[in-house]
Amino acid sequence: MNERITIALAGNPNSGKTTVFNSLTGARQHVGNYPGVTVEKKEGTCRHQGREIHVVDLPGTYSLTAYSLDELVARNFVIDEKPDVVVDVVDASNLERNLYLTIQFIELGVPVVVALNMSDVANAEGKDIDAELLSQLIGVPVVPTVGTKGEGMQALLDTVVRVVERHERPRVSPALGHELEEHIREVTDALVAGGVPDDLRPRWVAIKLLEDDSEVHELVQQHSANGAQLDELVLTARRHIEQVVGDDAEIALADRRYGFIAGACREAVSLGQRQRLDWSDAIDSIVANRVLGIPIFLGFMWALFELVFRLGAPPMEWIEAAFTWLGAQVAIILPEGGLQSLVVDGIIGGVGGVLVFLPQILLLFLGIAFLEDTGYMARAAFVVDRVMHAIGLHGKSAIPLLIGFGCSVPAVMATRTLESRRDRLTTMFIVPLMSCSARLPVYVLFAGAFFAPAVAGKVILSLYVLGAAVAILLAKVFRKYLLRGPVTPFVMELPPYRMPTVKGVLIHMWERGWLYVKKAGTIILAASIVMWFLLSYPPPPASVADLPENQQAAATLAHSYAGRIGRLVEPVIRPLGFDWKVGIGLVAGFAAKEIVVATFATVYSLGETDEHSVDLRDALQRDPQFSPLVAYALMVFVLLYVPCMATVAVIKRETNSWGWALFVILYTCVVAWVGAFLVSQGGRLLGLA
Repeated sequence: MNERITIALAGNPNSGKTTVFNSLTGARQHVGNYPGVTVEKKEGTCRHQGREIHVVDLPGTYSLTAYSLDELVARNFVIDEKPDVVVDVVDASNLERNLYLTIQFIELGVPVVVALNMSDVANAEGKDIDAELLSQLIGVPVVPTVGTKGEGMQALLDTVVRVVERHERPRVSPALGHELEEHIREVTDALVAGGVPDDLRPRWVAIKLLEDDSEVHELVQQHSANGAQLDELVLTARRHIEQVVGDDAEIALADRRYGFIAGACREAVSLGQRQRLDWSDAIDSIVANRVLGIPIFLGFMWALFELVFRLGAPPMEWIEAAFTWLGAQVAIILPEGGLQSLVVDGIIGGVGGVLVFLPQILLLFLGIAFLEDTGYMARAAFVVDRVMHAIGLHGKSAIPLLIGFGCSVPAVMATRTLESRRDRLTTMFIVPLMSCSARLPVYVLFAGAFFAPAVAGKVILSLYVLGAAVAILLAKVFRKYLLRGPVTPFVMELPPYRMPTVKGVLIHMWERGWLYVKKAGTIILAASIVMWFLLSYPPPPASVADLPENQQAAATLAHSYAGRIGRLVEPVIRPLGFDWKVGIGLVAGFAAKEIVVATFATVYSLGETDEHSVDLRDALQRDPQFSPLVAYALMVFVLLYVPCMATVAVIKRETNSWGWALFVILYTCVVAWVGAFLVSQGGRLLGLA
């Protein structure tokens, strides 16, 4: 038997769904996007009982309504793609809240298996869950699991295979009360009479119509022959429900679902003597404290950057030496000329100049993945939430901003969770000020070149703090003068603390690190070749050969297309202490911030008069324009100036306006210039030059 089974892995955020996905699929994963949208689609495979099992990790969602894109994507995948089984990962320690999504899948009528995850946490809290009884009560299989330890995975797959082979469907349709059931039945009969096919699940469609689901309403209009009469019937039913129950139909249906869940939990869950101190509450009283929370968060970030810089230095030197050796070997093999320069200076120098920072990038992602998997990053968002309210932003804005420390593109996309357009725009505008991982190679390069190792980590941390501080200031300005409006209240969920698994943390680290490597092999490779061409052509005039040898390289660079671009922007950046060579790197950085380093690597390798590649940090240190003060001013400029092309494109798409995208480009460049000017000139006034 070699049939393929497709599992849709669903669940609430923080239910351990990703851990279960990693436990099932291991390294056999790939990431893409759902067709037509920018929501991430993670897929993986495993084998069980001779079958290939294809696992699709749906976006985390609390329900199957159409309020957010994640909810809509999850629902449409189950309805349109018709997976063989929906595995709903439920947090056993928060059973009632998590089962709400389960009930909606049961209403949909699809095959469901409940993975009762984090059973060990529930047991430690004194909750004894009778999984077999719970299964009988809700009408679908329930399998206890502990995703962090890989426990219950085989039993879960056994159950999935059984459900597929026996064509099992939910055995119970949760009763929603006499009044509601009567109207559901009326609308269901009208749908059937109007020709709505059975594969659209008329009962579920009737419930969604009563909930005033616009997506389902459009779907019904396409398939029903009595659309106008149906609309009138639904409107009458909704009015009657509101008169009788006292709430609109959507709230009444939610209440009935929670009532069904509460009854099932009372039967299946026993609350014994609490077996341990609630460590989550004890830890939260410290790390989420109103006074201590932000200093503790900054302390964690400081420790993380110290580790990144110190532990990443040795492997960085090994990679650097490897690329230097490779460049020297290729220079021996290839004859002198344009091809040798392209390969050695453009490709090896450019891409190698970026890949040399891979150890620091991986260590940063490793630390962030550890903090996320422990549950601390949610507390960090909670702590920052207070600051968000103080500057006039929605509490949910904290999440995209934290994501922005990894990459601005998904951070901008994450603003979709904000209901208010003002909140979305304000958050979108300040996301680029968060120090994304693409800027880290620039920080590491200049901090390593101009500051002692004991200070370099603190210098890098100061840039992250500065970016956040500028973002807070500008958010206040935007909300006061540009995007006025009230702040929406928000309740933030704090998941329980967990000990991350080595496997899970490494998978998260590698997923993000591999994106960095792919960028180096595609975008940065292409940009490096383009920059090599701009730096190498047109060939210098014959008169350059008459110059002293130590002036020929500089004259060649100045004559190149890139040199002309640098000269063009030099008057603007000269007050900051930067020359035209820095201008070349900053212009190139619009494609991707890592290319700033690749460009400097190409510029300084072309600028050397000997035939051997040199260490880029040594070359920068020998450049008379640079000092620790100028280096820090340049890092501040890179921190604040225009985001990469991909981020600008996403801002345009999310706002549906080139005007807002251009606004972000212009304001970030102005803020960057002012920030670098204050550092450069202020430092000189203080005698730090």
